[in-house]
Amino acid sequence: MAVSRRWLVGLIALLLVLSLYPAGASGQGAVKLTFWSWRVEDKWAYDRMIRVFQQRNPGIAVEFVPFRATEYNTILSSALTAGKGPDIIHLRAYGGLETFTAPGFIAPLDFETVPELKTFSRTILEGAKGRKDGKIYGVPFASQTIVIYYNKKIFAQHSLTVPKTWDEFLALMKTLKDKGVLPLANGGKDGWTLEVLSGAIAPNFYGGTAFFDAVTRGQTSFKDPTYTSALARLLELRPYMHANFMGVDYATMQQLFISEQAAMFIGGSWEIGFFRAQNRNLDFDVFAAPPLKAGQTPWVSSFNDGNYGINAKTPSMEAALKFIRFTATREFGQMFTDMLAQNSAVPGVVIKDPVLKRVQELNRKATPYIMLVGFRWQAPTGSTLLQSALQAMMAGTKTPEQVGDEVTRGLSVWVDSFRGR
Repeated sequence: MAVSRRWLVGLIALLLVLSLYPAGASGQGAVKLTFWSWRVEDKWAYDRMIRVFQQRNPGIAVEFVPFRATEYNTILSSALTAGKGPDIIHLRAYGGLETFTAPGFIAPLDFETVPELKTFSRTILEGAKGRKDGKIYGVPFASQTIVIYYNKKIFAQHSLTVPKTWDEFLALMKTLKDKGVLPLANGGKDGWTLEVLSGAIAPNFYGGTAFFDAVTRGQTSFKDPTYTSALARLLELRPYMHANFMGVDYATMQQLFISEQAAMFIGGSWEIGFFRAQNRNLDFDVFAAPPLKAGQTPWVSSFNDGNYGINAKTPSMEAALKFIRFTATREFGQMFTDMLAQNSAVPGVVIKDPVLKRVQELNRKATPYIMLVGFRWQAPTGSTLLQSALQAMMAGTKTPEQVGDEVTRGLSVWVDSFRGR
């Protein structure tokens, strides 16, 4: 009988957990904390930050153990279900966090146990709260923003400037295409990248936060013409993507931009450090997707990327709290931003990276990344529904109106206000 990969990963996780020393095990008077994460590529940075903590707390050792992102949730869930797992946990945000807080796997935090949380913005803390009880379960580690990257050298070669309106954006891409340059690196093979694409473009046309508030409060649905007409704008990008863009996956998108074959890449602020690491000579910057009319301030979608939490069953709660409080300090946030070129969620961090600084400026008019923040709380998630529907729309087999109807009907399973709409 065939064994599923998911089952096998879960079994391996259990064997791993049972083979390790118990979480928080101590030896020779020192407490040892384990810290699990999906950020394999960031291990070097976390090891450095952990060394700073250990210098301040010589009685506590922390081991950072990353897993492949595609397997992390399964491994973590299997371990926690077995009553094991790490002491410190790299957690997702919003609905991804709820998966682990609802069963009681994560220890709740508050302003008394982690007073540093008082300084965090209310918006960013929403991604660290359980939906059912409203309690805080983690320290937010980063906020991410969806932007348009552009190759400054290619723009200069063709005397192009950052577009201020949607029509200018389309004209710019036509100019690039006419000159034999691929305007957009984006593709459609991986559905989640199309959700990112919509997060960059659509808010300017559906009205940003006003629509987010209306749809999350049950005053409208995704069948609203305001929303479906915003999705229709994505179809205007197809002529400026790869000829076989539906076969272009995420890794290929990245390589098209890194290798300077494509002039622009629509994606998240998390790409900054990766782009630099892959091509030190790549000269790039970012801008927000332009609005319809000149003079309008463009929206950007943003969100809490995740949180640091504590296993509710750790035998070393005092030591774990010390480490969690460290992750909420400005010192930690500054190291995080400087090393990883990401926008730390810790208030007061000084951004030195010029591209990240530009992202910070664009965040002055940020709107929630609609499906992640508002509709990933139960299954089917808004993201799952939107991603598959957008793939069909971009392939030409569904209309924007059909996408809005499909997403609304799918969410009506658990969103009461969508029933009967």
